[in-house]
Parts: sequence; C-alpha cells; structure tokens
Amino acid sequence: MTRGEIVAGCLAPHPPHLVYAENPPQNEPTAEGGWEQLRWGYERLRDSLSDIDYDVIVVLSPHWQTYVGTHFLGLPHFKNLSVDPVFPNLFRYNYDLNIDVDLSKQICDKAKDAGLTVKMMNNPDFRIDYGTITTGHMFNPKWDKPMVVISSNRSSAYYSVDVMQEMMMELGKATRDAILDSGKKAVVLASNSLSHRHFTTESEVPEDMSKEHITSHAMHLWDMRMIEYMRTGQSQRIIDEMPEFTEQAIAESDGGGFTWLLSTLDIPTYPAILHGYGTIIGTGNAIVEWPVYKHKEGEK
Repeated sequence: MTRGEIVAGCLAPHPPHLVYAENPPQNEPTAEGGWEQLRWGYERLRDSLSDIDYDVIVVLSPHWQTYVGTHFLGLPHFKNLSVDPVFPNLFRYNYDLNIDVDLSKQICDKAKDAGLTVKMMNNPDFRIDYGTITTGHMFNPKWDKPMVVISSNRSSAYYSVDVMQEMMMELGKATRDAILDSGKKAVVLASNSLSHRHFTTESEVPEDMSKEHITSHAMHLWDMRMIEYMRTGQSQRIIDEMPEFTEQAIAESDGGGFTWLLSTLDIPTYPAILHGYGTIIGTGNAIVEWPVYKHKEGEK
C-alpha cells in the first residue's frame, strides 16, 4: 500500500463573520463586506494550495465540545441548517458535507490504542458546529473534498491546560500515524483563533470596520509572540509556552486544536507562512500554513 502523507497543516480560524461577509448562497444573512484582511488571507491560503494534490481535509473544531473523550463524525453525509447561537443574525448556513468514514475510524482506533477515550458519532440528525462549517467553507468553498471532523475534548475544563496539552499531543500522533497508514494525502486544519477576548456588545452595523480592533495591547503582544514563533519555525517554543498563552490571552487554544495541529505535523522546525492576521470582535485571528509538501516527511 502507498504510504499516506500530510501535505500541509493550517491554523484556520472560524469566526462566522467571515462567512457572513463573503455572502455565499448557503448563508441567509447578507453583508456589505468587512474583515477583508482575513478574507484575503484565506484567498492567499487557497491559492497557495491550489496546485497541491490531496484527498481529504482533517479538522479539529473547538466548538464541537465533548466532555467524555474525543468524538469523530462517523456517517458519510451530513446536510442541515446550522445557526450560530451567539450570532444568529450573521450565520444561518445550509451545509452539505461528506465524511471520509474510513479515515475517521482509523484515527479513532489509533487514538484508542494510545489510551485515549474515543467514540464514533453516528447520529444522522447531529448538527455540525459552526466552527467546522466556517473553517470548511473558508478553506474549501467548493466543498468538493471529504472531511474528517474531530471534537474538542474539553480536558482543560475538567483538569488543566497542561493535561489537555498532553492529551492533544497523543491525539496528534494518532492522527498522523493513521494518515500515514491510510495511503491518503491529507490537509490538517486547526479551527481556532489566537487571543480570544470578545467585545461584549455588537455594533449596529456588524461589518462596520471603524469599530474593529484588538481587545487590548496585551492580547496584541501575545498574538505577535506566537506568530513570530510560527514564522521562524519555533514550534517547540509554542508548545512550551502554550499553557501560559492559553491562560494569559484567554486563547482559543484551550480547545486543544493548536497543540493537536503541531503534534500532527511532528513539531515542525521550518517556517510557517502567515497568509493573514486580523481581529474580529476583538479576537486575534491568524491564517497560517505549514507547507509540509516542501519538506521531506518526518525531516527535522
């Protein structure tokens, strides 16, 4: 069997505002634009990978929250309406996505063998979370690739960020091993923002960019610190500082996706590509690509 391959890994944030501003036919509300720096960043990411062949998109979303283990979508097709519970005025999206059940099961089995608590999710009426949908749409608006969707095991809530990080490192290794054994080429996406302190009120016109800025200077400094590590290939420093970053910047890395991504990529030492950075309701969001296809698999 041909050995599988991770062709790229990406930090791919999911604020629903980005889909709202794009005005795709699947989303009911309409906007006058907004958050262009991030939307253009996603355009650059899509263009960067447009000539790269891959079979499947693997995504971990912090908004599919499970409190007893990690879950995996286990049916081949999901179609329904997803409404953001916080921003129903912005996001009412009719989704239609296909799942690579075989690879989902392979990752699930690898994670179980590693001692993690896991479960396949086989409810046909399950509503897909808006994090998965937003990242899926912004990364691949054609929806022409099957996905593997992984839940966020909220071990940081039950235990601590440090325990969560250890579990996500193991899940990342299991994900990587399963992809390599599958014979498939995959892109792995961590659907999460960086600093995550929100505004508490919404502008009368949500897409009014004169109102948009980072919540605080401290949040800005943390975001720039993490981005500099990414751009200079210092992934181990990110891992080392992840607990403090998560707590001090109220970062969405509390869902484990960022740690999982770096573990899946075997803690890359080469520079990542920053395609865009911007704020959404005060949160910091970076669109970042680790171009694994430019480096030998497993090379440090």
